[in-house]
Amino acid sequence: MTSTDFPNFKTHFIELLQQASNAITSLEATVVDIELTRTKQASHGDYSCNLAMQLAKPLHKSPREIAQLLINALPPSPYLEKVEVAGAGFINLFIKNSAKQQFLHYILHSKNTFGNSTLGQGKRIQVEFVSANPTGPLHVGHGRGAAIGASLSNILTAAGFDVSREFYVNDAGRQMDILTLSTWLRYLELNHIHIPFPQNAYQGEYVKIMAQQIFQAHAQRYVHQPELLLDSLPEAVLATEMNPDEQLDKLIANTKEILGQDYAYIHNFVLTEQLGDCRNDLMEFGVEFDTWFSEQSLFDNGLVAHAIELLAKKQHLYQQDGATWFRSTNFGDEKDRVVQRENGQFTYFASDIAYHLNKFGRGFDQVINIWGADHHGYIPRVKGALQALDLDAEKLQIALVQFAVLYRNGKKAPMSTRSGEFVTLRELRQEVGKDAARFFYVMRKSDQHLDFDMDLAKSQSNENPVYYVQYAHARVCSVLVQWNDNVDNLQDVNTDALSSPAELALLQKLIDFPDTLEMAAKEFSPHLIAFYLRELASEFHSYYNSTRFLVPEIPLQHARLALIASIRQTLSNGLLLLDVSAPDKM
Repeated sequence: MTSTDFPNFKTHFIELLQQASNAITSLEATVVDIELTRTKQASHGDYSCNLAMQLAKPLHKSPREIAQLLINALPPSPYLEKVEVAGAGFINLFIKNSAKQQFLHYILHSKNTFGNSTLGQGKRIQVEFVSANPTGPLHVGHGRGAAIGASLSNILTAAGFDVSREFYVNDAGRQMDILTLSTWLRYLELNHIHIPFPQNAYQGEYVKIMAQQIFQAHAQRYVHQPELLLDSLPEAVLATEMNPDEQLDKLIANTKEILGQDYAYIHNFVLTEQLGDCRNDLMEFGVEFDTWFSEQSLFDNGLVAHAIELLAKKQHLYQQDGATWFRSTNFGDEKDRVVQRENGQFTYFASDIAYHLNKFGRGFDQVINIWGADHHGYIPRVKGALQALDLDAEKLQIALVQFAVLYRNGKKAPMSTRSGEFVTLRELRQEVGKDAARFFYVMRKSDQHLDFDMDLAKSQSNENPVYYVQYAHARVCSVLVQWNDNVDNLQDVNTDALSSPAELALLQKLIDFPDTLEMAAKEFSPHLIAFYLRELASEFHSYYNSTRFLVPEIPLQHARLALIASIRQTLSNGLLLLDVSAPDKM
């Protein structure tokens, strides 16, 4: 074996079992998915398989009998030490210690590409994530979707997919109108004109800052006739009778009429300011996009109207109460959905249909949307619209993300963007650091609730998972500095001396990394990488505390150094997938 011809052991053994299965059965219809799982105890081997149980019914034999037949039919392998039947018919496979020991050569030669695979075979995948309304600074809730989307994109790229990262800019909706109104009202205040500020407008300090910028650049240029703003909203109505949202919509309509063409300037100004801030904030968080796609462009290019026209031609729309409805219930939704209101305006759903029609038209093999968990009910209607347009809805995968809840000093932090009471992503990053923020966000499965403990994230202790993993990397670096030689000289050293239970367990853990990366790609689960890194760090720290590395016996010294250098490389590669640094010193 050379240092570069190692297969993925798990895949290799599945292929052997498939050949054995083909050899013992002539039933061509007997097709099963062969799965190997890691055993929990070394005495049970490295992998276990339930193939014999799967074949018991079609072959009309006991699982243990089939397991023995499969073992007898296994082709020879240079990596397989032995195979045993266990329990009711499980097949346990043992990797040769020599194969595990020599696997280090593969890691040290592969360097930054260790763990990468050809799983994706160059298939084009679009990952759309964050897509926050550009109506204010990103807050810590947005941060989790950003961390998960960026990490997943990195993982998919490492797994051999051609990944396109996209941010969908909601620049055409009501929220942007509310922000525009809010900014203009604050601008009027700077001109000593005080209009009652709606409680459901945007209250944040950033709104006042944008108003100040407009005032400094244009003075009274956009004052116009503010006294007309409330003409159709008598004070009594403002105080008691009108629904707050109706009041806000009326104020927006009046503002558009008063400002005329100047409304577009203020709208574009606040959009540009907030989008620019969002872009910079995300870049500092290690998140960059290939495409920033404008919702407004869908209207400007007539794509929304075109999408609705297509649905109408396919007879999936109907009229009721002056509005146009999509027969969403025909595709599994709980109720039909409005796509065009009685006033002729298209709904958010209509633009989303057009956006997904555009996505599918760009030729991606798969489209992944990373949405907040509160959008769960939105999935059936979007997939239903794709089906109605005769598109393959299975190409669209939705990964739901629960927002993180931030705790500081044991107290929950406020999270209301509209009221202006929230912790921004920038503030979080400045307080706990980018590395801690990125790692903490992906520590749990995306659809699970996450409590973000800022005090823990700042601590330099073994209880802080990112510190714990980075410290493992730094510890290896300190040993290699003491050794004072070129790590490349370890690429082909004799590793036969690595035979203790701890060393063999670490070797198997390193072998698991490519499998873990592929599983994270298949399941859209960056948390699997975070889990893996914590487990590898834990095993390494135990080994470090009980082992001397720079021993006088040179073969043993070099073997152990090759092991910890491989651990360092794996930690570095895994942290890079999460865009977390791997420090040499701590």
